Amino acid sequence: MLRPKIPTNPTPADHLTPPVVVEPTAVVPSAQVPHPAPVAPAPTRPTVQLTPGTALALVGGGTAVVLVVGAVLVSMLLAVAITGASVAVCALVIRSLVHADAKRR
Repeated sequence: MLRPKIPTNPTPADHLTPPVVVEPTAVVPSAQVPHPAPVAPAPTRPTVQLTPGTALALVGGGTAVVLVVGAVLVSMLLAVAITGASVAVCALVIRSLVHADAKRR
């Protein structure tokens, strides 16, 4: 039914170029220059020096981050627990109302 047409790519007969002939050139040696002594590369990154004050600041900052993240996680857990408890209480109230309404009939 639907058959794809595969394009043909015939080789062009009009635009053939003859191969280029490369002729070797003479190599003339130049005067020998002594190589300079290798130089040690300069460090691209500065070295980090930890003093007792900076170490104490890093420990204090890390402790603060852990405490803040912990408080956020605990508050989220409490929010989920309170929401679950309130939904359970609402479900019990609705169930008792429906049950009481069914007894009256």
